[in-house]
Amino acid sequence: MFLPILAIILGIVLLLWSADRFIDGAAAVAVHLGLPSLVIGMVIVGFGTSAPEILVSIMAALDGNPDLALGNALGSNIYNVGLIIGVSALIVPIAVHSAIIRRELPLLILFGMLAGVLLWNGVLSQLESLLLLAGFFGLMGWTIWKALRGKNDPLAAETEQELVSHAMTLGRAILWLVVGLGLLLVSSRMLVWGAVSVASALGVSDLIIGLTIVALGTSLPELASSIAAVRKGEHDIAIGNVVGSCMFNLLAVVGIAGVIAPMETLSADIMLRDWPVMMAMIVALFVMGYGFRGRQGRINRIEASVLLVGLVAYNGWLANTVLSA
Repeated sequence: MFLPILAIILGIVLLLWSADRFIDGAAAVAVHLGLPSLVIGMVIVGFGTSAPEILVSIMAALDGNPDLALGNALGSNIYNVGLIIGVSALIVPIAVHSAIIRRELPLLILFGMLAGVLLWNGVLSQLESLLLLAGFFGLMGWTIWKALRGKNDPLAAETEQELVSHAMTLGRAILWLVVGLGLLLVSSRMLVWGAVSVASALGVSDLIIGLTIVALGTSLPELASSIAAVRKGEHDIAIGNVVGSCMFNLLAVVGIAGVIAPMETLSADIMLRDWPVMMAMIVALFVMGYGFRGRQGRINRIEASVLLVGLVAYNGWLANTVLSA
């Protein structure tokens, strides 16, 4: 047990560090290529913040652990909203200025419902996984189109400010991009091996491990970047990271894992427990952040506390499931 636990700890630490390097390098390379700041923020950075989930799920699927891959995707979305938005808004209430993010919130509900329909029968086939990937590429096209048209969106100014503060030469940017990606691969491999080994030793399902340890570990990069963003007053970046990551998880993470290893015997708990909790979190985020009747969306500390309590209750539910098994 010592080596698997050490692999999990080191994997998460390395994942945190390498994800930051990868995102900074990718964003700086994109700046040197002349891409608009909003495209960089919504596509390059958005994809980069989901890189840990994508790589971990690929590793899990290649190892024949599709439940771990799916648990990572659903669990990461639950942590994204419950932990990241909860903690960030508890520190500084989050105001949603960006019209683009307000348009993405209903899309997130739509993609969550699509995933639920596909998972309803306990099977995720390769064809259904390809459908999710098609949705992902469609989302990328829509995102790039909106980013090119949304130059006056508040998210553009916040992203530009971040890019200026992380400016670097092209050579250094490429170096961090390559080093970050390489270490992301290594840390993902370590995390998956450690998680599967611990699950086997404790007799806990891959799904539970994916929903907890792995999901929390792959969500930590977004937590760090969102806390830093709200402290600097970059509220749209903080919530944009979460919304983008959740959509990437539902479409790309689940889709890629399902293409590699079709999921034929999914646990019934997914649709009875995990998917409903994820959707409850997503709907709560929409209600809190969208802004109705012309009002600006705003997530206050009371709402943040509700999200955190919901996350704690969900983890208590998981713990009870393990103890009563």
